[in-house]
Parts: sequence; structure tokens; C-alpha cells
Amino acid sequence: AQGSPVAIGAQDCAAFEAGAHTGETDAVLLKALGASYVILGHSERRAAGESDAVVRRKVERAVAAGLRPIVCVGESLAQREAGEAEAVVARQLGESLPEGLQGYDIAYEPVWAIGTGRTATVRDIADMHAAIRSIVGAGPRILYGGSVKSANASSILGTPEVGGALVGGASLEVESFAAIAREAV
Repeated sequence: AQGSPVAIGAQDCAAFEAGAHTGETDAVLLKALGASYVILGHSERRAAGESDAVVRRKVERAVAAGLRPIVCVGESLAQREAGEAEAVVARQLGESLPEGLQGYDIAYEPVWAIGTGRTATVRDIADMHAAIRSIVGAGPRILYGGSVKSANASSILGTPEVGGALVGGASLEVESFAAIAREAV
């Protein structure tokens, strides 16, 4: 990817400095290997018990290493149906982002729309992205990640405040991912 418009990212990094932390990869090592980005707080990690406090430590480590964190936030179906979606995302942002943080992006992942076949409506996406923008200000891009496919990429990417897509399962099929990439361009 060196010398091309493609940037390398990692799916996670350790919340600790270099050391004997089995199964964890230090942010400094990711940077040395050529990564520019790192996804932190992904819904799968949060579902496995990763707290906002751990995400915050990882963000701090990533920034200190010169990586641009992509901090994931999103609500469960129960939280959405209870009318708590915006409050959940606001709490995640408030507790996962260090004070004064610069040089980061957000990925809104409605947990209920990941791998379930359910997709957020353009209105759902626009409303949550507007809510996130009101919290984080003008700096970061806000990506959308929740069952992004070639069939819905154009409408999602054309939604106000959507600055890109965090593509999951569709990235495993070359043609599908290429179609999404063409829509993004």
C-alpha cells in the first residue's frame, strides 16, 4: 500500500504499553508495521465486555503512537426500542474519548443492524449522525457501519454527515467490497 491512496489499519490495539500482554498488540508496533488507523471499541469487543474506560485507554495509546483511532459507538436493539439510543451513544462518546482529543474518527454501528439482516433507515442514520456531530463538533469524520452492502451503499454514503463506511461482512467478498468502494468514490 506504500505510495498508494490505500491506508492500513488495525482492528484493535492494546490498552497497555509494550510488554508481556499475551494476545494484545501494542499501538507502537502497529505504527511501526505501517498502520495509520486503528478501530477501537468495536461492537464485538464491547459485547465481549470491553468498557468505555478500556476504549479510552486504547485511544490514548493509539494517539500517543501516532495512529488515528476510529472509535466505534452504537446501541443494542433493546436500547433503541426503549428510546435510549442517543443517550447510549452520547455516554459512549463521553466516556471513550479523552478530553481535548484531536485527530480521530467515529464509526456509528447500530449493534442491532450488524449481521442481522436488519438495516437502519436513512432517517435513523441521519438522525444519529446529527446527534453525534452535535457532540463531537466539526473535526472527526463520522462513518456508518451496520450491514453496509453494495445495494445500500449509495443511499447510506449520500446521507448527511456520513463521511464513509465501516464495512464488515461485505468486505469478505471482493466484488461486493469493490462495488461499495466504487459507490464511495
